Amino acid sequence: MAVITGPLAGEAKNTVAEALQGALVDLIDLSLVAKQAHWNLIGPHFRSIHLQLDELTDLARTHMDTVAERAVAIGANPDGRSATVARATKLQQPESGWLEDGKVVAMITGLLDGVSKRMHERVRTTEEADPVSQDLLIAVAQDIDKQHWMFQAMA
Repeated sequence: MAVITGPLAGEAKNTVAEALQGALVDLIDLSLVAKQAHWNLIGPHFRSIHLQLDELTDLARTHMDTVAERAVAIGANPDGRSATVARATKLQQPESGWLEDGKVVAMITGLLDGVSKRMHERVRTTEEADPVSQDLLIAVAQDIDKQHWMFQAMA
């Protein structure tokens, strides 16, 4: 059986692996919540919000793959299983049924605010341990912050 090793060891590896796992859970669930809202959205601003939710979903999916692959590169096992995401997520889940456009904008804005704060914390915790992973998390934070601004502007 092959063993994947990476450039980090000990506490540095553990710190970075934890930050990347937290980011992975946030991104997976963000993509799921955004898609759920996308499918059930109703209201006068349907079209623009529907398209913005697709953009958010694509962004989250792209970053979650990069984050998971970075975890593997440092010798950690990313865990994107549905049970793990369900257990570890910090994202508020949308109601079932049709979702009014204004409520979706408010919900997504709030979710992005929380994800942004957690990403910025992960940026800080990886600064010394692994600047490469920190750089990746900075890119995620930048895109999340942009989406947060865009959803805030719709309110």
